[in-house]
Amino acid sequence: MEAYNPKSIEEKWQKIWEDLGVFKAEENRGEKRYVLEMFPYPSGRIHMGHVRNYTVGDAIARFLRFRGYNVLHPMGWDAFGLPAENAAIKHGVHPAKWTYENIDYMRKQLKSLGFSYDWSREIATCDPEYYRWNQWIFLKMYERGLVYRKLAEVNWCPTDETVLANEQVIEGRCWRCSTPVVRKEIPSWYIKITDYAERLLEDLKLLEGKWPERVIAQQRNWIGRSEGAIIKFFVEDIPIEVFTTRPDTVFGVTFLVLAPEHPLTLELARRGGKEAEARALLEKIKSQSTRERGLVEEKEGVFLGVYAVNPANGQKVPVWTANYVLYEYGTGAIMAVPAHDQRDYEFAKKYNLPIRYVIVPREGNPPADRAYEDEGILINSDPFDGKESSEAKRLITKWLEEKGFGYFKVTYRLRDWNISRQRYWGTPIPIVYCDRCGILPVPEEELPVMLPMNVNITGHGNPLEKVEEFVNTKCPKCGGPARRETDTMDTFFDSSWYFLRFCDPHNHQMPFSKEKVDYWMNVDFYIGGIEHAVLHLLYARFFQKFLYDLGLVKDLEPFNILITQGMVLKRWVSVGKLLEYLDLSEEDDLDVLRKKLMEVFYDKGV
Repeated sequence: MEAYNPKSIEEKWQKIWEDLGVFKAEENRGEKRYVLEMFPYPSGRIHMGHVRNYTVGDAIARFLRFRGYNVLHPMGWDAFGLPAENAAIKHGVHPAKWTYENIDYMRKQLKSLGFSYDWSREIATCDPEYYRWNQWIFLKMYERGLVYRKLAEVNWCPTDETVLANEQVIEGRCWRCSTPVVRKEIPSWYIKITDYAERLLEDLKLLEGKWPERVIAQQRNWIGRSEGAIIKFFVEDIPIEVFTTRPDTVFGVTFLVLAPEHPLTLELARRGGKEAEARALLEKIKSQSTRERGLVEEKEGVFLGVYAVNPANGQKVPVWTANYVLYEYGTGAIMAVPAHDQRDYEFAKKYNLPIRYVIVPREGNPPADRAYEDEGILINSDPFDGKESSEAKRLITKWLEEKGFGYFKVTYRLRDWNISRQRYWGTPIPIVYCDRCGILPVPEEELPVMLPMNVNITGHGNPLEKVEEFVNTKCPKCGGPARRETDTMDTFFDSSWYFLRFCDPHNHQMPFSKEKVDYWMNVDFYIGGIEHAVLHLLYARFFQKFLYDLGLVKDLEPFNILITQGMVLKRWVSVGKLLEYLDLSEEDDLDVLRKKLMEVFYDKGV
């Protein structure tokens, strides 16, 4: 043909590829490579961000096939979530219909782009044959004591009327709808990801040189390991435990600070006649996210009217509550040493509280206008005067432990994962409540707990609570009347193991065959956005380790090489500007242009 006709040529060869099963992957056909892009949410249309991501993966997959490798390159759909419910409200269409119609359209788009996927392995997380295994994994975690229910203060989105994990609060707003998040107490289901904190941190070493350093650093910071001491202060008969990484500064404590939401705050305020003031501060911070609280510039506090005894020197110090102390971190209470902590220094200056230096530099004097936060030599800390900070940390911790006032402690910034969501379009949590037998897991043979289709979605509250035939069930233990859990799982649960299901997507007896997973895993090249560094990627690593403990996978980490492809930005550059930038003219031919572009890409390391 004189001119290239993409429609006829591309459709012709795409049909040939499909008819011949060119991209179909089968086990044990030589040395394997597993190439995977993070699967999309079926929002309705493929956008350029998807195209960039999938083009990177497809280029790698095709290259590896030409190199003779047996390549697994699958595609599926991260299909549960609130947008489907929002569409149901806006357009009057059932979330399942909206989701599957979007999947059909987006699949057609991806096929038209010619990506080399093995479509025989396609999965959708909203398919009961997929989410039954979500429920199965949940039950295995429940059996091992990794799942629990508690009444706790959570991040709450008033618009979506659902709970958000800390990671899903972006600058104080819901990551999906951008509504300001508030704090609220409700019963929720949690997973003890903190039981794996040390392993998640330690095994980052296995990823060095394979993952972007920025992602590793984000995960390391999010897990946030800290070594220090728990020290007990007493307000009369009430102990207040604080965690500190600087026990060497304990002789410099001039006040204590409790988070406004700490259980002791209002109790101590009542004792000191300051309940109204403390409650006012508590109400004020309820509209602020954890992130906002951590970055607060204007520090506000209330003296609770009581004093605590410093166990190191017997001195009485005032007890305050303040907006810059977070209940989620440490014990929710701090020993304030304004001479050696800048936040405490600013607070002490504002409220005219004492500043006592107990550490000085090895040479020179501490600064006069700010806190001295480095290590040094102890002063005013009898019997530890003259000791180096590093040595004093250990000696003081041991000394307090011998006196019964403290002990060594490792803490983590990471918190347990709240998976409860008050919405319809998600995996039902397989739990029932019986007035006689209590809280019970659904037996494995009764999985999946199916989502009912006859549901009325209004946008307010949890639609499942109003579906009587779903809520009302039988107790698996006594056979009497019982109620189903109406919360559904956080959709990050769905995406935390999908890469394993791709290895064996049609298995009806197990989530996957160990034999097939042993052949295909690990994912050799994983491509996706860096915005998932402390969301999906952390959860996926946690699931891999849990499944490793069950003996279902052989590797501690799921992804070998991680490629974060960057974001497509809406910025246009004219041909004239491009030629000017490359020092070319319109008379230069394409070979010259290609050479110039390759030089630019090479210089920029891409």
